[in-house]
This record gives sequence, C-alpha cells and structure tokens, in this order.
Amino acid sequence: MQRLEIVQRVGQQFVTSNIEGGEYSYVLAAGSRELLEKAVGHRVKHFKLDIRFEDSDFVVLVETKQSFVDEDEKQLSEYVEEEKALYPNHKIIAILANTRDDKIKVWKGKVDKSSLLLDETVMDTLEHYKKYYDVSFQNDREKVMKNTYELNETLHKMDIDEGNRSQFVGTCLLYIKDIICRLGYTKVDDNLVKQLNQTWSIMTPDTICAAIKDTLNRLLDGSKNKAKKIELLQKNVLEDQKIKKLTLENWMKILNIIVVDIYRYINADSSEGQDILNLFFIAFNKYTGKKDKNQAFTPDHITDFMTRVTKVDRNSIVLDATCGSASFLVQAMCKALADCRRDNTEEEAKRLMKLVKEQHIFGIEVEEKAYGLSTTNMLIHGDGNSNIEFGSCFDCEKFIKSANPDVILMNPPYNAKPISIPNKYKKDWTENAKNGKDDPTKGFVFIQYLSDVLKTLRLENEKKGLPIKHTKMAVLLPVSAAIGTSDIITIFKKSMLKDNTLEAVFTLPDDIFYPGASACACCMVFTLGIPHPKDKETFFGYYKEDGFKKKKNLGRVEQFDDENKSRWKDIEKQWLYLYDNHKVVDGLSATAVVDGDKEWLCEAYMKTDYSKLSEEDFQKTLNNYLAFLVKEGKVYES
Repeated sequence: MQRLEIVQRVGQQFVTSNIEGGEYSYVLAAGSRELLEKAVGHRVKHFKLDIRFEDSDFVVLVETKQSFVDEDEKQLSEYVEEEKALYPNHKIIAILANTRDDKIKVWKGKVDKSSLLLDETVMDTLEHYKKYYDVSFQNDREKVMKNTYELNETLHKMDIDEGNRSQFVGTCLLYIKDIICRLGYTKVDDNLVKQLNQTWSIMTPDTICAAIKDTLNRLLDGSKNKAKKIELLQKNVLEDQKIKKLTLENWMKILNIIVVDIYRYINADSSEGQDILNLFFIAFNKYTGKKDKNQAFTPDHITDFMTRVTKVDRNSIVLDATCGSASFLVQAMCKALADCRRDNTEEEAKRLMKLVKEQHIFGIEVEEKAYGLSTTNMLIHGDGNSNIEFGSCFDCEKFIKSANPDVILMNPPYNAKPISIPNKYKKDWTENAKNGKDDPTKGFVFIQYLSDVLKTLRLENEKKGLPIKHTKMAVLLPVSAAIGTSDIITIFKKSMLKDNTLEAVFTLPDDIFYPGASACACCMVFTLGIPHPKDKETFFGYYKEDGFKKKKNLGRVEQFDDENKSRWKDIEKQWLYLYDNHKVVDGLSATAVVDGDKEWLCEAYMKTDYSKLSEEDFQKTLNNYLAFLVKEGKVYES
C-alpha cells in the first residue's frame, strides 16, 4: 500500500505536519538529538518516522518498507520508545506496512509478541484503532461463569423453575442491553447502575414485565413468525406463575446481578465476548439437564470443534434442522462474524456481518420451549433469528431448499416418536418398530431425510443449469447408530453411502452430555452429493479425552494446566490436525475402508498404544473383571 493510500485510509486530517524531509522527526520534536537521547536514556539510531497520526492523546505510528522483515520491528520499537519518552500519556498503535503489497503488522502500546494484534491485517481508520483503548466492556470469562453459578443459586432460592431459567435470564439480558443502549452508555459504571436502580425503584413487577415485552416486540420487529415468538416468550417467561410472584426487590436483585456481575464483564463486540455470551446463556441448560435426562444440549466446545471440522466461514450458509437452543447456529454465526473481519476494514466487515446474520443462518425447531430459547439466543448475539422456522423439519422441505446450505450442523433427537417420521422411511420397518416408543434409527432418519431433500434440490438445479453444491454435514449420533447392529440402522447406513461420502467418525467422551442425557455420542462427517467410493479410507478418531472433568452442579468443566492454559485448546488442535491430514496414531486414530455393514467406530480399527498402559490400568481391569464374575454368580465372596 502506497503512502498516499495509507494517509487516506487512516485519516488525512490526523497526519502530523511533516517536519524534516517529508518524515516526522523525533529529534526536532524534542528540540535536539541531545535532548531526545536524554529523554529516552540512551543514544538513538532511528528518529525519522514515515507517518505519524495524532488525535488528542492518541497516536498511530506507521513505518513503511518495500517488504518488511523482522529486523524492521526493532526500528519501529525505537519510535515507540521515543514517542513514550516525549509524550508519556499518549496511547500508541504502531504499524509496519509494505508498499509492494497490502501486508501489515499492528501492535498496541509496544512492539513485542504479546502486543501484536493478530486480527489486524488491513489498514483501517484512526477511529477503528482507538477502540483498542476504549473498550466498552472488558471480557472476563472466569468472573462471568462464577457469577452465572451464583445467579442460578439466586433463581433457585426464588423458586424459578430450572426449565425456565435460561429463557428468563436471556430475556432479562435483552432488556438490559436495550435499556443501556437507549440511555446512551457505552460501559457499565457506577453512574449507569445508579440510574438503572432509580428507574427500577419506581416501577412495579408488572411494569418491568411490560417493559421487557416492549423490548422484545421492538427487537423482533420485521422478524418472521414475530407473533408466535412473542407468544412463546410471553407464555414461557412473563406469564409463568412463579415469575409473576417475583417482588420488586426480587426483580431488582436479579437485574443488578446481570448488569453488575455479568454484563459488565462481556464485550459483545468481540469474538471472545460472543463466546462468553453463549457460555452464559447455555450454562442454565446444564442445570436443566439434571432434571431431564432426555435432553442432550451440545457442549459449546464440541459445537466449536464441529464448525472447525466443516470449515465454517463468512461465506458459509449454515443449517441446523433440529436446532434446539441454537447452540450450533450461534457458534457458526460467531465463526462467520469473526471471519468477516479477516482482511477487511471495519466498515466492510460490518457490511459482511449484516449479510451473515440476515442470509446465512437457518434453523428449524419443533418444540415450543426450545424454539423460544433459540430465538432469545440469536437475539442476544445480535439477531439472525429471522431464519429460524417453527415446526418439524419433515414438514420444511421448501424452507430447506430455500436455504440451500453449504454446511449442516446437527444433534438430532435420538428418541423421536416413530409416528412423527414420514412413512416413506418406515416401509422396511417391522410393525413393532413402527408402533414403538422411540426412533429405531437412533436419529439416522433425520440425516437421511436432509440428504434426500438436498439430492432433489441438486437435480432441480442441474436441470436449470444452476451451480451444484456438495454440502458438508457434521452430525452427533449415539454410538449405537455407528455400530449398527440392527437391520434398520444397517439399511440407513447403506442408503447414506449411496449418495454421500463418509469422511470421518469421531468417538466422543462417554459423559459428553452430562448432566443431561446419558447417551454415548459420536460425530459423523459427510460430504453430501458424492457417492462413497468403494476404496475410500474414512478417518476414525478415538476422541475420548477432551480436557473436561465432571463437577457437581456445573456439569463438565474445562481444565487448565499449571500455566493456566486450556487443555482443550491443545487437544482440539491435535484432533483437527489428525483429521485434516488423515494421520494414524495408535490409541487415538485410524483409517479404514468401510461400507454399510461394518462398524463406523475407531475402536474397531485402532491399534492400542501400549506405551501408555500402566500397572494401575492392569489392576483396574482385573478388578472390573472380578466384579463382573461376582455379579454373574461365577465367583462368590467368602
């Protein structure tokens, strides 16, 4: 990028007057070289900076090179040191910029590895860079999660049902975000808290509920199925008898906890802040899980892994046909929004973000309470709720075709009622299976249905001469579906391979849905529309250890090492590396040629890593075997 382009992009009005030879001279700014060296405390080598932008106490320092190298960072660092010596109170953004191409490197405050702003890859405006020093909310994941647990305890003491808490706190958060915005505040401080409490103190529980309903009405303006969404949110939250019994004191305590102890520590404009918002919202689903063992809320780190496996980015149109509380859709939207910032200015990123929210996120949900949860969840993250359909996916063929997804992410019901499944998929079932309580395909019928719908769409588009998509699908199914010992499951496995390629199957931790459903799950990855080649080697991962541990009242909790680094982040990196490169590691992964009759699990093909076996493992196996013999009555205790 040439010098003139840089000046125009950052802001001509902020350029410091050129002092010497077209460059900014720190020697002339100090008065002499002697005075500059006295200020920095040592002799200086470089003191002529290419371009300096200034607005009050904020500066952007730009050094241009034809093609910068690591050594040039030392020169830029000298300019930062001189800036600090002469103007100690200045907030600094330092930039190295190539003139041969558009490559840049950006640092905040000082030029070192820890201060490098990795997301900054495009030259932007001075106002954009200012935001690094003027963050409205500071992200603090630990405080948010700790305070979320305390909020849950407060709601428990107020007798708010577990099943309503996620929806309730999500709705309250929407109201709080809206009122803070309308009051003109950009951060949570003592003045804001005081003003909010003054407002709430003269209200009644009924007027607070009315204000929340008014907020939802405005936020959903223009949204598809707006009336239904308002109806469900009102029925499941505002008209709940226990919520209607809350006193003004109760309401003020709840709202203050959300404002002061939670929202204060979330910067919703950042990628990390979006992740924390999602963790806050879905945390209450864990508490619900203790009560309903059939609920299988997908953990946030697994939804993250599946979006990475399917390479979700800003160009991806994503569908979840059984979206529940919208965890997959939120995770996909967060990934896409973060990608909008890649190689774009803030202005261009905002345009792309609007496109992602309005046209790239699609969901379907049949259960009323879950549909309300998904609506609230998407609103919390900045909308995207308009493309969530209320109904059974089996009745939404037209909607699915209109979405024409690049990526499908799903955790379908494992115990759907056979009566809700279309007859065309039950023609080979026994009468007992047709009239049974649960879906004998263990969820396979949902992915077969989506495969069939998109196959029809591909044929229609082919006749019209339109582009053909080969959709990536990542779906969670119970391990029993991958083993496929029943005739019905085998039929569905064979049918899926006729039109689609099985790319991978990952065996996940046994207690992945704890404290909710107890099913052991695996993640299957397909490329839809390409028949499975007979000699295709499918990747299998034995991904049982994810760095999370069960903890009472909190579900499965992320673990950290001695340096406070997330164990999961390193594990996820290894999982993705093995899959992307089809690497075989004993005890962790395998590849195999499979068909519909074979098992689709790593355990069937993986070699044991004997180097990890210990005497403790041997003794544990002996103990388990002895306990089995005692249980079977083959050995008697004396």
